Amino acid sequence: MRYRRALLPTLKEAPADATSKSHILLTRAGFVRRVGAGIYSFLPLGVKVLRKIETIIREEMDRAGAQEVLLPALLPADYFRETGRWELFGDTLLRLKDRKGGDYHLGPTHEEIMTDLVRREIKSYRDLPKNLYQIQTKFRDEPRPRGGILRGREFSMKDAYSFDVDEEAARASFEAMRVAYVRIFDRIGFRYRMVKADSGAMGGSGSAEFQILVQSGEDVIAACEKCSYAANLEVATTPPLPPVGPEPSAVAAPEAVATPGQRTIEEVSRFFGVEPQRFLKSLLYVAGKDVVMAVVRGDHELSEIKLARALGVTEVFLAGPEDVQKATGAPVGFAGPVGFKGKVVIDADAANVRDAITGANRADHHLQHVVFERDFSADVASIRDVKAGDACPSCGSTLGLYRGIEAGHIFLLGTHYSSKMAAQYLDEKGESRIIVMGSYGIGVSRLVAAAVEQYHDDDGIRWPLPIAPYQVHVVQVGVEAEVVDAVARLERELEQRGVEVLIDDRDERPGVKFKDSDLIGVPWRITVGAKSLKAGSVELKPRAERDPKKVELVPLENAAETLARRIAAELEASGTGARP
Repeated sequence: MRYRRALLPTLKEAPADATSKSHILLTRAGFVRRVGAGIYSFLPLGVKVLRKIETIIREEMDRAGAQEVLLPALLPADYFRETGRWELFGDTLLRLKDRKGGDYHLGPTHEEIMTDLVRREIKSYRDLPKNLYQIQTKFRDEPRPRGGILRGREFSMKDAYSFDVDEEAARASFEAMRVAYVRIFDRIGFRYRMVKADSGAMGGSGSAEFQILVQSGEDVIAACEKCSYAANLEVATTPPLPPVGPEPSAVAAPEAVATPGQRTIEEVSRFFGVEPQRFLKSLLYVAGKDVVMAVVRGDHELSEIKLARALGVTEVFLAGPEDVQKATGAPVGFAGPVGFKGKVVIDADAANVRDAITGANRADHHLQHVVFERDFSADVASIRDVKAGDACPSCGSTLGLYRGIEAGHIFLLGTHYSSKMAAQYLDEKGESRIIVMGSYGIGVSRLVAAAVEQYHDDDGIRWPLPIAPYQVHVVQVGVEAEVVDAVARLERELEQRGVEVLIDDRDERPGVKFKDSDLIGVPWRITVGAKSLKAGSVELKPRAERDPKKVELVPLENAAETLARRIAAELEASGTGARP
């Protein structure tokens, strides 16, 4: 492709709304353009990256035995009503009515539609197993679309669904998808971890996420420093901590202490001269129609997702100052479980704090010498986030915390959807059985952004070769006849060897061309100028090389062959195959 004929609109400055590196660089480099909040157009360079990712995904899904279909994006409400997700998805679901007043929505995911297809077509155990997938646009009315295409309201997704005769067969399908996902992310070149995850609105009996490790990631992962244990912070666990404080029988009765203006754990800790782990931190949440109290140790952080799970609700919301005052009789900062009239849930480690200090449900006062079960009762559950330094639940070593971007999610759904939708088959005895399902998603357009988040520097993007928009960027320096001829020769010889080439033939200063080349991030750059051609050579430089002075002089006559071999070897090593 010649630059003069291409739509490659690079920008010197980032748009005002761009905050993440991928948003900034994909916009500046001319890969995407914003249409509206969370809605983006993919320009030619962006489409090329997107299609390469899709190709890798299709190859691995097909290799794993899945078959591609294409389902509609506009869906009648009946299917989501059948499973209860018409209400469960809430405002995230983009709803609309047709001219006759019928309820429809734009598909955020396709479990129901795929299950409906299978219940119509599958009749016997002989028809199973099946694994069907699609790559299609999804729609979710994100309350805070951000990060460009990292979290949009419209995005490209690969979603696959397995259908099996029983749980054992479903686990085999789940494992086949796990292997396929490993191959997909390995081929792209990501640094990632597979982690245990929360199934959320998807339901089912288990799930795992594939997290791309980047400092800018919005997800937090707890991973063992020695074994393979890794889990999203929402579901990560750690063994119980030892009790803190003396035996309960040696603790005095609760005593109220005036603590004027001391609201936070840090302030009260300094006031009493006691470590935060001796405190019971009490937080009030709205769960459905109830206000409940959640109690964790003073040095721990509450997990709202774990609390919601313990309460059996979809989500919880932090209570406002008025609700806190009404429920406790005290302003925010002085709540405590002793004497609280509502439901209390205490974390298991907090329950092991003896001789604790907590709020007194009275303005400017705290209670000391508090003991769980002696002075108050509560439901015990694991409702805190693990933290760096906690013990690994698998091997006992140390957990570390990392940031990541969720790029893929695999679910063992069981009969969560098939039972509600009566997706059945006849077994060998002619008896009706419920089909067991799995669900497997990859955010295809999100992978474009995730690759930039993981592969960039101060000058721009550094695309991994398997998904780069072009493999070689030829920069023409000068308009002399020998330079023009050499560029044409390289273009012809590289394309004959199957190498994807971008030719910068613009009438621009060399500095402008080099800056754009670094910004766009094509893995290899060949610079063709009169100076090097006098010696019969061109300059070869990988994008990953930061030093501008480190270039390799390669004879023009075998430059195309040399580079084609290197590209083939790199693709072969990545598992993508030697395309040139």
